Amino acid sequence: MTETLPAATHDTAAPAAGAGRARRRQDSRWTRPRVALMVLGIVLGLATIFPLAWMVTGSFKTAAEVNSAALLPSEPTLDNYRYVFTQVPFLRYMLNSLVVSATVTVVALWFHSMAAYALARLKFKGRDTIFLLIFSTLLVSLPVILIPTFVVVRSLGLLDSYAGLIVPAIFNAFGIFLLRQFYVSLPAELEEAALVDGASYWRIYRSVILPLSKPILSALAVFFFLANWNSFVWPLTITSDPDLRVVQLGIATFGQQYLGDWNYVLAAATVAALPTLLIFFFFQRQIVESIKNAGFK
Repeated sequence: MTETLPAATHDTAAPAAGAGRARRRQDSRWTRPRVALMVLGIVLGLATIFPLAWMVTGSFKTAAEVNSAALLPSEPTLDNYRYVFTQVPFLRYMLNSLVVSATVTVVALWFHSMAAYALARLKFKGRDTIFLLIFSTLLVSLPVILIPTFVVVRSLGLLDSYAGLIVPAIFNAFGIFLLRQFYVSLPAELEEAALVDGASYWRIYRSVILPLSKPILSALAVFFFLANWNSFVWPLTITSDPDLRVVQLGIATFGQQYLGDWNYVLAAATVAALPTLLIFFFFQRQIVESIKNAGFK
């Protein structure tokens, strides 16, 4: 009898101690700073999602429901979308944005990757100075260079043309900077082995560097496509032909024409936002990884 009592006491004390440790761990997770950060994150998340949710729900409302600020449509309708695609050349606007965004993305990635490779892996006089000059252009905002760029484009005869929309948007210091940071982090042994095998720098860039750059190129493709899909100021500056209107400019013109019918404007904005949301949904991992692994090395 005396031999079984300590064992019984030990068996009951062990679960009690384990439950106490688990309770202390749970209490440590719910400290005031953690709760405050969680509440702040929820508030910021709701504030971010609310305009998007309002736009989507408003696109299914009638004009009276939108003007009355009703939270949800009483009877969701697709008449707003039907009107946008039948009474307005909205598909033409989206096609223009698609052509401009896709062309800028492909050409920019091609030139930016070559420039970044030269600035990161090749040794030549003035390399660091050239990179510093390119990087310094990030400090210059678009309104500062808007008029000089317009004068240059007008002198080249590119007003009201796809070339005027595409060419000035190709060169961006952000892409060169991000790619250069990625190329600097690559092992030098890969390049040295290719040089020993007799490969030229062009062959190394094409066969070694580009295959390793797929994650960062995917992320940059998303950045470039979204930036050009949402561009508004530059297309507004150099185009007056309705057939060259991009989607954001088309929505602005659409809003001026149907100022009181916000249900049509919200439907058009929802359609224009769908490609950007889908692209970000499918490529969000590449965006995060590119910033984490390349942007700050």
